[in-house]
Amino acid sequence: MTGLLVALVLLASASVSGVLPVQVTRVSAESMSPTIRDGDLVLVEHGAETFSRRDVVAATSPETGEQLIKRIVAVGGDRVAIQDGLLVVNDTAVCEPSIDAEGLDGVWSGTTVVPAGSVFLMGDERDLSIDSRDFGPVALEDVDGLVRTRLWPSPGTLPVDRC
Repeated sequence: MTGLLVALVLLASASVSGVLPVQVTRVSAESMSPTIRDGDLVLVEHGAETFSRRDVVAATSPETGEQLIKRIVAVGGDRVAIQDGLLVVNDTAVCEPSIDAEGLDGVWSGTTVVPAGSVFLMGDERDLSIDSRDFGPVALEDVDGLVRTRLWPSPGTLPVDRC
């Protein structure tokens, strides 16, 4: 029994330190609500070769160096803007069922062209999120991995927006 306990402690330590291809991370913000809430435990999968729009990722903040959990809304070469509270990518409004449009003011953000090798990150709870609207696109080498699974309090894969 003691050996099993030691193994579990070592496994948890290796996961948190990033040594394993997966990492358990506690979310400490409401910026991805309702998809992921403050205090949720999520599993970050390291080693992804490509990332796509709508992926939820863990990334290193260019401002603070802390790990952020955000959604990729645009990739290299995309033109992204916020117009009347709506996300617009390449001149097309993006369907985002998980975003509460009622809570968005007539916000406008000038168009940003995402450089090659970068992504534009935003939180699902836009009014609470510090994201690429504040610090700009994030280089792919600063994206730590994909977040597809919540471990606690409601284990399972993250909900997928259907449009």
